[in-house]
Amino acid sequence: MYRLVLYFLIILVGYSILLGLVGAIPGLGLNLLFSSLFLVGVGWLTNQTFAKIYAAPTNVESVYISALILALIITPPHALSGLPFLAGAAALTMASKFILAIGKKHIFNPVAIAVWLTSVTMGQFASWWIGHPAMLPLVVLGGLLVIRKTRRFGMVCSFLTSAIVVILLTKSDLQLSLLYSPLVFFASVMLTEPQTTPPTNNLRLMYGILVGLLFIPRVHWGSVYLTPELALVLSNVFSYLVSPKQKLTMVLKDKIQVAAGVWDYVFTADQKLSFQPGQYLEWTLGHPHPDARGNRRYFSITSSPSEADSSFGIKFYPSGSSFKTYLANMSPGEKIMASQLAGDLTLPSDINRKCVFIAGGIGITPFRSMIKYLLDIHQLRPIILLYSNKTAAEVAYTDIFTRARQELGIKTVYKIGRINEAMIKSEVPDYQDRLFYLSGPHSLVSAFEVLLNQMGVSRSRIKIDFFPGYT
Repeated sequence: MYRLVLYFLIILVGYSILLGLVGAIPGLGLNLLFSSLFLVGVGWLTNQTFAKIYAAPTNVESVYISALILALIITPPHALSGLPFLAGAAALTMASKFILAIGKKHIFNPVAIAVWLTSVTMGQFASWWIGHPAMLPLVVLGGLLVIRKTRRFGMVCSFLTSAIVVILLTKSDLQLSLLYSPLVFFASVMLTEPQTTPPTNNLRLMYGILVGLLFIPRVHWGSVYLTPELALVLSNVFSYLVSPKQKLTMVLKDKIQVAAGVWDYVFTADQKLSFQPGQYLEWTLGHPHPDARGNRRYFSITSSPSEADSSFGIKFYPSGSSFKTYLANMSPGEKIMASQLAGDLTLPSDINRKCVFIAGGIGITPFRSMIKYLLDIHQLRPIILLYSNKTAAEVAYTDIFTRARQELGIKTVYKIGRINEAMIKSEVPDYQDRLFYLSGPHSLVSAFEVLLNQMGVSRSRIKIDFFPGYT
């Protein structure tokens, strides 16, 4: 996900430089090239400095992404007198991640808070020149790819809808507002920034609506005008209040093989992790020479909230990424950072609601968390688990599922190969009365959605979750 955004921004900057050189957008060209390099340099230096002070892993991708966003929303200066504004914006962007944080987790979108602070302290503002009509086709194309990758269609649509409503209510020209506005760039790149958005779909819809209502600059209180960056900063406060964030330093306690190629990594944390069974975290592993996939991954939490330690389950493959290679060689006592708790694949509030869990391969991990939690609190629920793998050796957590059958009556059906319609009808005769939970690789989950729809199961009775770990 982060790498896609980075590539998209690089293409936008390169295209903008070209448009500047041919005169399509005056004032860009070599000025934009210089300002981009300057922003990257200041951002990198600031990030390195604060990372050492706070003993935190560095994310080079984050430096580049933030710097290029700044380059696309701040008009490149034509003289050296404009460099202090660039330097201040770049430095504040990176510093805010460390300073404006609670529980080691930053509260505000780094670019938004930096640009707003520089406008207050230095009296200089972001022009958001990326809203030029010449940029719109490329912004729309790349933006759709980012939104598709992050699966934030609902949040983006709620934002655009509320923003358009405000445009109409303030009697602004809708066509001009869309053509000469950073609306699409803002929605696809800044609104979707995962670290400061709420963790669940319903809260994200509310968040999108709020940002959209605050986005339009014609709305003001006296001399204080709303700007895109201020809209995001104010909405970040809402996001934090409805979903307090945590950033934890996790110390590896043990590695336990639970199936062929599947391991549980067990950690102790510097603070208690508060989560619901079935949710996931973003894990950041600082390691030398990360490959193109970077040093961040999303893994479901396999432990239960009732357990003292936290864990995630991971499947290793031959010729894995630098992240997984380094992870495989970790020893007890080494550290990894965990943050960005999110996920909607959680147990229904009604304990009598009949459920079917369908898992493919490593997609079993959130169900291990849920079922272990039910075992620990001795709660009976009408659940059937259908669990498929390519081979019998890859079946994981059988001890937990055996206990669940004996103590809670939770039925587990193991399948070598693909789960099909005949199997579902045979093992779950009352499937029309049940809520289905799907977890596994994205292609597998999509196939199950189609199958269930063909069987007459409505979309409202199918729960899925998406995170970039499966893409």
